Amino acid sequence: MDTQAIIEKYYTKGTKLYNIYMSHVTDVTNRALSIAHKHPELAIDIKFLEEASMLHDIGIFMTSAPHIYCRGEYPYICHGYLGNDLLQREGFPKHGLVCERHTGTGLSLKTILKRKLPIPHRDMRPQSMEEKIICFADKFYSKSKLGKEKSVKKIRRRLRKHGKHQVKQFDEWCEMFL
Repeated sequence: MDTQAIIEKYYTKGTKLYNIYMSHVTDVTNRALSIAHKHPELAIDIKFLEEASMLHDIGIFMTSAPHIYCRGEYPYICHGYLGNDLLQREGFPKHGLVCERHTGTGLSLKTILKRKLPIPHRDMRPQSMEEKIICFADKFYSKSKLGKEKSVKKIRRRLRKHGKHQVKQFDEWCEMFL
């Protein structure tokens, strides 16, 4: 798989959106790889982890998030399933699932229905260890403050707004990955 070719198919090199995208996914990828190397007992598929980390946000360009130069028509919450659809069409369904399952600490069907989120009605929580690592690593970096790592305390505070279950899952991953 040529992740750079896939990225450049949807993002124009040298644009502000491309630079934001690349900075964010590179930070997430580096953290995910660091976790994998720190925990050889997890038997992580390093090649897949690297590829999927670089592509986990591939769907953001289809959303409306002007502060990060995304000028699409969908709400930002949709970027995960849109990325999954895109990577499915590209022939990478396993990578697509990472896109769909990385929002927050994952979204249960119950949460999607309860909050009336404008996304497909299915469970969108990370299943594989690689999905969990990427989801976890993603929490440390935003696209609006590039290169700045969030503290565990700040991540927990933000997740708390979305329910205790989000914080509980994050805390479990802290125990596992830090």
